[in-house]
Amino acid sequence: MTSSPVSALYDEPGPRTRLKIRIWSVVSALVILGVVALGVVQFASKGQLDADRWTPFLDLAIWEYLGVGLVGTLQAAALTAVLGFALGLVLALGRLSRVTAVRWVCTAYIEVARTIPVLLLIYLMLFGLPQLGLNFPLLWKLVIPLTIANSAAFAEIIRAGVLALPRGQTEAGLSLGMSRWQVDRKVVLPQALRFVAPSLVVQLVSLLKDTSLGYIVAFTELLYRGQVLSAYNGLLIQTFVVVTAIFLALNGSLSGLASRLQRRPGRRSLAAPTETAPAGLTTPNAPVDR
Repeated sequence: MTSSPVSALYDEPGPRTRLKIRIWSVVSALVILGVVALGVVQFASKGQLDADRWTPFLDLAIWEYLGVGLVGTLQAAALTAVLGFALGLVLALGRLSRVTAVRWVCTAYIEVARTIPVLLLIYLMLFGLPQLGLNFPLLWKLVIPLTIANSAAFAEIIRAGVLALPRGQTEAGLSLGMSRWQVDRKVVLPQALRFVAPSLVVQLVSLLKDTSLGYIVAFTELLYRGQVLSAYNGLLIQTFVVVTAIFLALNGSLSGLASRLQRRPGRRSLAAPTETAPAGLTTPNAPVDR
């Protein structure tokens, strides 16, 4: 029997539940549209929708100024994604390790990194480490805290993909004379990463939003540039509406990519988890025999 990656962890909703989900989705959409309409009316009554408050954004110089911040946002997000995924992959394998010490160290790192707010890590990079003689460039004062936090999220996503694979994949590789490392590298991980690819892309959405914390360290990212621009032109609402629209376009593109990956025709369903997988999920410190 096969199931989707979601149904491997949760029960599929029944007809009544699906109906309730549709109803509440419609109600939520209507409420959101009502709030947006009310906001537009209020903006119009205060003159915030007047043409003279929006025409400055037809100036190419403003878009060039914001474009520099957008490049900084994408640069920080790309570095964090690469480093966070690499570290997350190591942590996931470590948490699944049969070596108790390695498993406990990786588990402790993941749990601590998931608990500490990213903002606190950034303040540590900004005020704490310089007192110890460690003063990183502005870009890395943002990238390092984001990497610490997102690597833990990536690790749990990858680990969930590995645990969801049937044990027969590992047993088949071992029966062919492959070592466990070869099985993990050539059989288990490629399939697990393929199954969790949509979740990894969704995590990139969260990562991209977190780059907006770069304003704290005065890193030139999109939100920081928006703040400076609004202080210069006095168009606070208009400037941040434009910045919001840019973030919506970026995150919407990533969300669309995740949806396409989820629905791609060649994506195989996961087999129903074996008895070992739920045990690994409910007891994350236990080793996985793969």
